[in-house]
Amino acid sequence: MRTSLSRPRVAVLGGGIIGVSAAARLARRGADVVLVTAGRPADGASGRSLSWLNSFGGGRSEAYHRLRLLGMDRYRTFAARVPSSAGWLTFDGGLTWAAPGEADGHRAAFEHMRRNGYDAHWLTRDEVADWTPGVDPAAISDDGAIFNPGEGWVDLVPLISWLVNDLTAAGGRVVEGAGAASVAAEGDRVTAVRTASGERIEVDAALVATGADVPRMARGFGATIDDATPPALLVRAKPAGTALRAVLNTPWVAVRPAPGGALVMDSDAAAREVVERADGTYEVKEATVEGLLREASAVLTGNPVLVLDSYGVGRKPIPGDGEPVFGELDQVSGLHVAFTHSGATLGLIAGELLADEIVTGEANPLLESFRPGRFQ
Repeated sequence: MRTSLSRPRVAVLGGGIIGVSAAARLARRGADVVLVTAGRPADGASGRSLSWLNSFGGGRSEAYHRLRLLGMDRYRTFAARVPSSAGWLTFDGGLTWAAPGEADGHRAAFEHMRRNGYDAHWLTRDEVADWTPGVDPAAISDDGAIFNPGEGWVDLVPLISWLVNDLTAAGGRVVEGAGAASVAAEGDRVTAVRTASGERIEVDAALVATGADVPRMARGFGATIDDATPPALLVRAKPAGTALRAVLNTPWVAVRPAPGGALVMDSDAAAREVVERADGTYEVKEATVEGLLREASAVLTGNPVLVLDSYGVGRKPIPGDGEPVFGELDQVSGLHVAFTHSGATLGLIAGELLADEIVTGEANPLLESFRPGRFQ
């Protein structure tokens, strides 16, 4: 979208990290911004994300790897600028290991990271305690583990709250509880956003960052976005006095610290046990949750008893080709989308780049590989 407007009117749909990040950046760039959320900010995928900040391994495009590195850089800048984030944003590394006898893929990932300058160390079981506390060495296979000192984690709920405050301080407006908002267009140009209650917000541009719902919205305008979105389950355990600081990715569970000493965890195996009902709700078996808690305990020093605090279940946005989808739809001028896995890692940088494109009307080459038109 090219515009000569000095203060474009922009609506951002979605209360997750990318939508809120973009809205705050738009407001700071001088746009007249309205953030429209179906419920409360962070009550969707961002609120149930493991939020591992990383570009671990290979298997993704060079452009995607570079964008993830920039995403991590923006978090480090944020942490330096906002010292109060220390309780929910940290770079204490990531530790990953494979199941016994299945280390070949990890070895290939390790060599790939080393060739590309991504800080990675192959540790023996006995070396792990010297690099990162809180891990039970007995849980690590004989092949050892990969430690990435530059990785970290963020709790997105307090970050999104901080960004919402930044948005309103810069003059932006927030419409919470708007239900399923829709985008209106006349001809080939976006003109307005309508909330479920009937409010019509006139716009010059709109950014749809509604997570797993983006492909459906795009289809309404004749655009195809390949979709591989699965169910996801994130379990939160009450504080257990663990010394864990790093993010752990093991064959059975991924687990990280959380604010206040809590722990959060997930696994692909547990997510596959989630039952999605015909009405869009989910069934989570008690045995699934208990199994995750047991697996997390088994990788922690002292194998503490972990007690369930809460869990979140829903859809986890993943594009069909695994790469992000960012930018303006070819079919509708002024209508931009954001649909990606690794929303936590990309949250700040994606919001920044999308907002800048909307305000200036100039395409950023860092996003060129991720345009929605590639699926047509």
